Amino acid sequence: MNLLLLSALLLLMAGGLLLYSALREQLAARRMMARLGDSGRSGSALLQLGERSGAAKLGKSDPETLVLLNQLGWRSRQRRTLFFCIQIGLPILLTLAALIIQMGMQEPPSLPWLAPFFAFGVGYLIPKRVLAAQVRQRQERLAQEISLMIPMLRMLFDVGMTVEQALRVLCNEGQQILPELNKELKQLLARVDAGLELGEELRELAYLLQVDDLTDCFTILVQLIYQGGGAMASLLSLKELLDDRRMTSLQERVSKMSAKMSVVMMLFLFPALLIVLAGPGFVAIIQALGDMG
Repeated sequence: MNLLLLSALLLLMAGGLLLYSALREQLAARRMMARLGDSGRSGSALLQLGERSGAAKLGKSDPETLVLLNQLGWRSRQRRTLFFCIQIGLPILLTLAALIIQMGMQEPPSLPWLAPFFAFGVGYLIPKRVLAAQVRQRQERLAQEISLMIPMLRMLFDVGMTVEQALRVLCNEGQQILPELNKELKQLLARVDAGLELGEELRELAYLLQVDDLTDCFTILVQLIYQGGGAMASLLSLKELLDDRRMTSLQERVSKMSAKMSVVMMLFLFPALLIVLAGPGFVAIIQALGDMG
């Protein structure tokens, strides 16, 4: 019991130290903002500097989580801070809950450290697994939106627009049709307005999101930027390829669903059918055996 109480106190002290360090960094940032002045540009520059430093620390500690956050679209400092607070706080809370439950038991377990250790591990893994699941769902939505984006790009190219103009039209008018791509295009065009090159930004965004359909589409757009032509046929062939992929995936889903329905039929429908069809025969056999007896 004393060991459990000591473990709980140590966990509380660790959480207090983490909170103290976070508050200290926030206070230092506010002091720096006060020194730089109250202008919005200085504050935004400081936030960008803090975001870059936090991203560098995260890349050294857990680069996989940083990649997942970028793919989910959580690139701001506030959202990353929220996720890491959850990732740090949830294991501590679950461990404290396990310790409190063990302290309330009448008979202490033979291995008192096993349940807190298991709770800490589960609490540490749950946020990352949920994050990976959300990233997979977002990648599926992006792949579906690409098949809608390609015909719109072809129509905009037919009226004589460049790649940048077409992307700006999609960004301004396609918020309801392409919600996920609209968020990425807004950030991409903001970086282009800041002076960066459009082709390089398209390559970096495709590499960041890791969606095959999006990578193929952006590769064609980069080819159109640098070479200036020959992209309409490529977009048409890409659209046909995406339609074939979607048809193949639908056929796979239908085949899997038919197999599942066969299992359901074997479990529920076949016994009822057997009772209806073979029931009278079994009843007649039982009656005949009874008469013979």
